[in-house]
Amino acid sequence: MVSQRDYYEVLGVERSATQDEIKRAYRKLARKYHPDVSDLPDAEARFKELNEAYEVLSDPEKRAMYDRFGSVGPSAGPGFGFRDPFDIFEEVFGRGFGFRTASRRGPRRGQDLRYDLTLTFEEAAFGCEKEIEVTRYEECPECRGSGAAPGTTPVRCPKCQGSGQVRQVQHSILGTFVNITTCPQCQGKGEVVTTPCPKCGGQGQVYATRRLSVTIPPGVDDGTQMRLSGEGAAGSRGGPAGNLYVVLHVEPHPIFQRRGDDVVVELQINVAQAALGDSVEVPTLDGDEVIDIPPGTQSGTVLRLRGKGIPHLRRHGRGDQLVLVRVNIPTKLTREQKRLFQELGRTLEPESVWREERSFIDELRDLFGLGS
Repeated sequence: MVSQRDYYEVLGVERSATQDEIKRAYRKLARKYHPDVSDLPDAEARFKELNEAYEVLSDPEKRAMYDRFGSVGPSAGPGFGFRDPFDIFEEVFGRGFGFRTASRRGPRRGQDLRYDLTLTFEEAAFGCEKEIEVTRYEECPECRGSGAAPGTTPVRCPKCQGSGQVRQVQHSILGTFVNITTCPQCQGKGEVVTTPCPKCGGQGQVYATRRLSVTIPPGVDDGTQMRLSGEGAAGSRGGPAGNLYVVLHVEPHPIFQRRGDDVVVELQINVAQAALGDSVEVPTLDGDEVIDIPPGTQSGTVLRLRGKGIPHLRRHGRGDQLVLVRVNIPTKLTREQKRLFQELGRTLEPESVWREERSFIDELRDLFGLGS
């Protein structure tokens, strides 16, 4: 993914900032970097960055998603996308604030889209190829995005004479004020379609379903986001398409538990195997493997299989498999088994150390140094 500046840093606020503090910071900086008043060479880029940050942080749902994932692609559902920065500016300051709106006639980027994809534990571990179906707006193939019927072309808007904006002059005792707004007839395009395209109804875009192939790299985890550049909704007026964000969801496994790039599996053995040691088969992601149980193994012992865990994402190597040994104490004994245990008990030293019974989760917390 393309790296981006932290949105809190862009607006110059703390991560704990209130909505009022965010809005005040935006209003101050938006006035400073508006392309109509700033002479800085990067004013327009800074202005767009400010609006992108404000659009996310001013929306509680998008802000929560950003705080959790550090990204804004997969946010408020399939229609999510960044709006025109001048739309946001007008929304905060009101129309006719005194700055131009003609820039909205230019190319506009399409919306970003989201797709939720569910993987099995093994697919996430080793990667795979998946085909997905995405329904999105695309450029109309009939009119090639113009909105005009084949053989015709849009004409200059008669209301704004092609400027995309209208000016209203107001006189008062305080002076003369010029209010500049987007032309209501052409919506800032500067031209209107007199004969709409029959396929798209003059919109220049059509709704279409496409099948896309997605390469899932080894080592992805639940919540991983993948960006497919240019696979979002089509742009307008020659603008680029948005991006498609694929959000991955990994199904739980009946045997394995994942911790980072390590895999944890619980192995049940009997008291004889624990006392005498044994060689047993344990499941791994690569198939069953024989491991040695040392004599005297205690319940809660962890055995490590190097390189049998999850492949590291975007780098070589794999994590380990951790085998958590649990010693089963029999609850029902035959008469012969009971006799043998009694005979064994007479030969053993009595144990006087009390040990609190611990659950599998307790063992995992100790194993990974987690608190309760």
